[in-house]
Amino acid sequence: MSGLLEGKRLLITGIITDQSIAFSVAKLAQEQGATVVLTGFGRLSLVERIAKRLPREAPVIELDVTNPEHLAGLADKVREHVDGLDGVLHSIGFAPASCLGGGFLDAPWEDVATALHVSTFSYKSLAVACLPLMESGGSIVGLDFDATKAWPVYDWMGVAKAGLESANRYLARDLGPRGIRVNLVAAGPLRTMAAKSIPGFAVFEDSWAKTAPLGWDLNDQVAAAKACCALLSDWFPATTGEIVHVDGGYHAVGSS
Repeated sequence: MSGLLEGKRLLITGIITDQSIAFSVAKLAQEQGATVVLTGFGRLSLVERIAKRLPREAPVIELDVTNPEHLAGLADKVREHVDGLDGVLHSIGFAPASCLGGGFLDAPWEDVATALHVSTFSYKSLAVACLPLMESGGSIVGLDFDATKAWPVYDWMGVAKAGLESANRYLARDLGPRGIRVNLVAAGPLRTMAAKSIPGFAVFEDSWAKTAPLGWDLNDQVAAAKACCALLSDWFPATTGEIVHVDGGYHAVGSS
């Protein structure tokens, strides 16, 4: 049997370590028949080393989503490896320390602006940069964390994720006529590098493990990766602007 993503050409952003959700997506996508191109920011040598742990080593392109030159040149860089794209994973987020951990009222605009630029506006920026590669349509998937509540310690990153959810709907509206689906996967808390940067992350761990109806494994990125791969496949041809929760059902019942 051919894989779910047989013949698909995917751009995967946001791999930092092999504990990243993006790494699990890239690994599963390759196992399902996709050709994968990665992007990295900062320590590219680290991303290149992690790329060698995939079933097939994938090329790595440098991409700072706040750099207009990087965005303008992305399509040409991708074309050095594949002749187009069928799917894109946006797994990018960052907030300065002042924006997390209980400092909501004190965080300066300069830091909040950074969080919104990297974590929210970049979703649109990446989509637009990839449009020349997606002339036959395709799927864009972003990684989310439920933004319907004010979570402890999440602060301005929660605001950024709320913006991401809104941007997802507008992108779905504007890219639908081009045959491009745009959806988010709202994963429960996972012990990734990003999570470790959030002061007080343990409050999420305790609540989810106790309350999620299906239970929740904080060390298992595969469930979220499977949802991403399903949305990147052809199996959701009429779904766009959606948020798929992969959180053990926690969002449906709340905390106890």
